[in-house]
This record gives sequence, structure tokens and C-alpha cells, in this order.
Amino acid sequence: MNRKMSLLTLVLLAGLLLIGQSVYAFSDTKGDPNEAKINSLEEQGILSGHSGKYRPNGNLTYAEGVSLLVKGFGLNIDNIRFIKAPKASDHFPNVKDDQWYSSAFIIAEYTGLDIPQDVDPNAAMTREQFAHPLFKAITHGHDFAFTDIYTMIKDEKDVTPAYMDSIQKLLNTHIVALDNNQKFYPTKQIKRGEAAAWLHDGIAFVKEHSQPTTGGVDNGPASIYDAKLTVTPVTKAVNEVTITADVPNPGYGIRVQSITFEGDQAIISIAAIPPDPDRVYAQVITTVSIKTYVSSDYKPKLQVQDDGDNAVSSDGNSGSAAGKAS
Repeated sequence: MNRKMSLLTLVLLAGLLLIGQSVYAFSDTKGDPNEAKINSLEEQGILSGHSGKYRPNGNLTYAEGVSLLVKGFGLNIDNIRFIKAPKASDHFPNVKDDQWYSSAFIIAEYTGLDIPQDVDPNAAMTREQFAHPLFKAITHGHDFAFTDIYTMIKDEKDVTPAYMDSIQKLLNTHIVALDNNQKFYPTKQIKRGEAAAWLHDGIAFVKEHSQPTTGGVDNGPASIYDAKLTVTPVTKAVNEVTITADVPNPGYGIRVQSITFEGDQAIISIAAIPPDPDRVYAQVITTVSIKTYVSSDYKPKLQVQDDGDNAVSSDGNSGSAAGKAS
């Protein structure tokens, strides 16, 4: 009888141990503000700790950050044909080619994460240094509409100008947030726990707002986004309208599909020119432009045709539009 009870006790203890391991994947995240998001990423196979620990309060290195983004968003370069095998050191002189993170840097380069070429993979990332490639990863291969609301940041002077747009859009989508003093602390080293939380919410944003593309101008990935127009007077009667937009790779182009007039507005409709199907292009976000001319009696308004022939409009000078509203 005692032997049976002992065996039963062992079975119950083993069961409790397994339950405890599934609820608390890492032994050092219990009570952490980002505990639930860290555990969610671990369950998805995106995060892996060391010896059962995640070290949420540790600094995130570039090697760790780039690897998290590549793995978290499932980035790859499977559709690119190379004449010779790419090496991380081809683009990042300080990144060795035989490290666990080497392939992540190669993928980051060809998917447009905008990692500095002189990066030290062992250096700690700052909050802005992680925010910028996070936004690039979120938008890679997707066509999201973002509001143009500008959030005032008390320590804006500390933000690297090239990173400001990414930070603003992450703030607008509530993937990142300012503190109670309305500060972002861009140059402060980001902790592993906070980076995991941003990654978690970035992945959730993509899942929530992604829409399958069907028919229309281009059957490939989202084709036109961040479209903007600028107006330059040529004569008193004619204005030159320059339209710029970001496209997924250098194979894409844009064209003026039509110009219609409604009241005092000249509605310029643009659409994507898909890439040559017989060629392979590196998936690097590329800016393209086109010009047209409109009577100065009309105010240009940009309209982008998405893959479903729906339109998203933008007004005036330096206005912006995205190819698909989310």
C-alpha cells in the first residue's frame, strides 16, 4: 500500500512539475511586466533562453536583436538567386561568417532592415536602434496604411533623424509607448524583456492587419506604399507633379493610370507596374518616382489603386497614401 501511495505521489509531483514548466517557461520572468508576452513568444518557438532563463533585464545585443526580428517575422531570402553564396561579412565587416547569428544578418540585409554596415554584433542595441529595424520588419512585404498623426516626444532632440519616422509609426500603432513624462529615451539600451514585448506586439499587428492580395494591378505582395506628391510651378498655368512611392523591390514601377477632375481637384490615380516575372530581384524596399503635369487651376490629389482596385487618397503637397487601408 505504501509503495502504491509513493508511486502515486511521484506521478502527481511529476505532473505538477510539467504544468509549472509550461506556465512559467523561463524561471526568471515570473512577475516581469512583460511576462505574458515573453511566454507567448516562447510558446511560438521564437524565444529561447539559456539554462531555463531569459534574462529580461539584460541588454539586447545586435546579434540577438537581428536574430529575433528575422525569426519573429519569418523573414527569408529563399526567392533570391545568388551567383555565389552570400556572406554576412560581404555587407558587415565586423560580423563573422561562422557564428550562430551570421545568417540573420544576411537576411536582414536583403530584406531591408537597414542595419548599419559597421555594426558590432556584440554591442548593445539602443531603443531607437531596435525600433527602426522592427518597423522595417513589420512593413516588409506588406502594404499598411498609417495615420500621419505626429506624436510630440519630449526628448525628440536625442532621436536620430533617420529613425524618427519608424518611431512615430510605432507610437501611432501603440506597439511602443512613451513614459509618463512623454519621453522615449532613444539612446538608452533596450532590455531583452522590453524588446520581446515590442516584437510580440509587432507580430500581432501584422497578423491583425494583413490581408491577402487578389487580382487587380499586381498579384504579388503589397506593391505601393508611402506614396507622396510634391507640386512645383512650371509656368503660371502649369504645375509639375512629382509622385514618389516605396515598392517591395527594384523590379516594380509606378504609372499614372488616370487623371480626373472634380471641382477644383485633379485626382491623379497611380498603379503599380509589376516586375518582370522572368527575373529575380532582391527584396529590398525601393523608392521610385514619376512626373506628370496639371493645370495650376486644380489642386492635385493622389489616389493609389490597390490590388483589389480600391483607392486610398491623399491631398496636397507632400501628402501620403498607402496602397491598402487596414
